[in-house]
Amino acid sequence: MASTSLRVARIAVLALVAASAAASAAVATGDTSKDKIALSNSYAGNTFRQQQLKSWAEVAKEAKKAGLVADAPAFTTAENQATEQAQQIQNLVLQGYKAIVINAASPTALNGSIKQACAAGVVVVSFDGIVTEPCAYRIAADFHKMGAEQVDFLAKQLGGKGNLLEVRGLAGVSVDDDIHQGIVDEIKKYPGMKIVGSVYGQWTQTVAQKEVAGILPSLPQVDGVVTQGGDGYGVAQAFRAAGRKVPTIILGNRQEELAWWKQQGTGTYKTMSIAADPGSSTFAFWAAQQILAGNKLPHDMSLPTLTVTPESLNTVLPKTAPGTVASNVFSREQVVDMVQGAKK
Repeated sequence: MASTSLRVARIAVLALVAASAAASAAVATGDTSKDKIALSNSYAGNTFRQQQLKSWAEVAKEAKKAGLVADAPAFTTAENQATEQAQQIQNLVLQGYKAIVINAASPTALNGSIKQACAAGVVVVSFDGIVTEPCAYRIAADFHKMGAEQVDFLAKQLGGKGNLLEVRGLAGVSVDDDIHQGIVDEIKKYPGMKIVGSVYGQWTQTVAQKEVAGILPSLPQVDGVVTQGGDGYGVAQAFRAAGRKVPTIILGNRQEELAWWKQQGTGTYKTMSIAADPGSSTFAFWAAQQILAGNKLPHDMSLPTLTVTPESLNTVLPKTAPGTVASNVFSREQVVDMVQGAKK
């Protein structure tokens, strides 16, 4: 699935509409006012996940106010613990939640609990970190392509020759696996390029800076850095602290990264910024609500990644507050329209 450029300032404003004549004809209007939807989130240690939680809270508050749900709280496990999250899902079923939206610690480790939830009549929607249990719904960006696009961009910038450092995300999560595989598969097309080092940055600037600083002394010249989001600025700081030339670093839509990029000068420092959309949490919220309301959504749905280009940076940066990530907040109507459009 192609990335969606922010050339026309695609940062959406919160647009929640109560069940009314303004609703799209495709929106299901079954009564969900007494239903509770829970978010089971596996990790909150970076700005991307914090943005997901903030956006979820905004949408949940307005949906509750509009009488579309009874409640929609978020629950986060400690440090991506699949065992704890599986237990959390079981508890949410016992507490009477009609739908559970999951950002999973593992694509497979939660399947047993999810299967039990489905058997109890609970709607399960996974997003970002998706699961493989067939009864669950999945909302996924094409993370494999996201990795491939980074390699293609660097190959063009470097003339098909160069050493790359790979900064991965969180070990064991499907997002990390998919982006990594996209990088590995795509680099095979460029014999003159190779990965000379790899670290786990946990999608966090401070961790990425520390891990890159630790590996730099053992690396030859690095010409480009492929990343996963939340790590680009930390990588740049590690290179500067080591007294090494800052290579072309793929950025990940965090405000501090975009601000740093602008400081370098887009005409001087040529890169791109690409990441999944933290607004995926709001997409998943409305998907769950619509399934409860009777909308027959497909079990596999797609959400574009967001790309910031040199041309769109000056539009996107002012709309991305410090400590946040470039993001959309989806409305119910947008979600239904996007899903219906994908079916055509």
